[in-house]
Amino acid sequence: MATSAGQLPLSTLPRVFATVPAPALVLGSMIGIQLGSAVAKYLLELTGATTAAGVRLLLAGLIALLVWRPALRVDRRALPAIAGFGAAIAGMNLCFYAAIDRIPLGMAVTIEFLGPLTVALVNSRRRLDAVWVVLAGAGVVLLMRSGGPVSWTGVLFAVAAGIGWGSYVACSAVLGERTSGSDGLALAMAFGGMMALPFVVADAGALLADPLLPLCALGVAVFSSLVPHLVELEALRRMPTSIFGVLMSAEPAVAAGIGFLLLGEELRIAQWAGIGLVVLATIGSTRTVRGGDPQRSRADHDASRPEPALA
Repeated sequence: MATSAGQLPLSTLPRVFATVPAPALVLGSMIGIQLGSAVAKYLLELTGATTAAGVRLLLAGLIALLVWRPALRVDRRALPAIAGFGAAIAGMNLCFYAAIDRIPLGMAVTIEFLGPLTVALVNSRRRLDAVWVVLAGAGVVLLMRSGGPVSWTGVLFAVAAGIGWGSYVACSAVLGERTSGSDGLALAMAFGGMMALPFVVADAGALLADPLLPLCALGVAVFSSLVPHLVELEALRRMPTSIFGVLMSAEPAVAAGIGFLLLGEELRIAQWAGIGLVVLATIGSTRTVRGGDPQRSRADHDASRPEPALA
């Protein structure tokens, strides 16, 4: 998407970001996102997946409007793109929360990663990309070898989240063409929050009864959305998008590590190997599809991974 770095100048970022190496910023972003997901699993124990996702979407939409203050007057031709993009974000998040309510965080993120990976490979015409398809498929097979019962409902929700992520990537170019700066992203986030509003209203009593719930949801929205987006913008000022994409490919492994350390979600060696194969497939597709072009627009940042982009 056409997210302009000029929308958020360096002066708006904590000064310490400027002294941190770019790869460390990317790693910090991934850790922040998955910490937010770990907190979200705590929310799921207090309320349903739809309510937890709905509160996060609503708060993230409000944060997007406050941070970017988009122009509310937009070309009518952009409205379908904004609505479609917002729907993809809402569907992706609702399905992801339903997935992590049933399966380990690392497994859910790895399966979800197949969405944008599929979009990247479909848009490529290189024979070498068949290798990445085989690697990703083998990774998923190994991932299912849990040694115990697997919640196939959770797996299907993770697949649906991946489809939502793939739709996000596919819609990003259209949104970027029809809106300027970060206006499209902010308005789409607001639309996604509006779509989630019925889920929040339906469980308003529980939310009001426990003030900890909105506070936790706010923390998830900030640490999984706003902070990673700002950190990644700073990282992208100092590294090619091709390198950025390779580093971000490690996110399934980061998610599995956070799940193990904070949530006690143990994975078997075969499952870790499966995650590794999906990571390798993502790295390979990133290098071959993008061709390692350091001059690619940094607007591609938002298309590469939605979660930090206030999704």
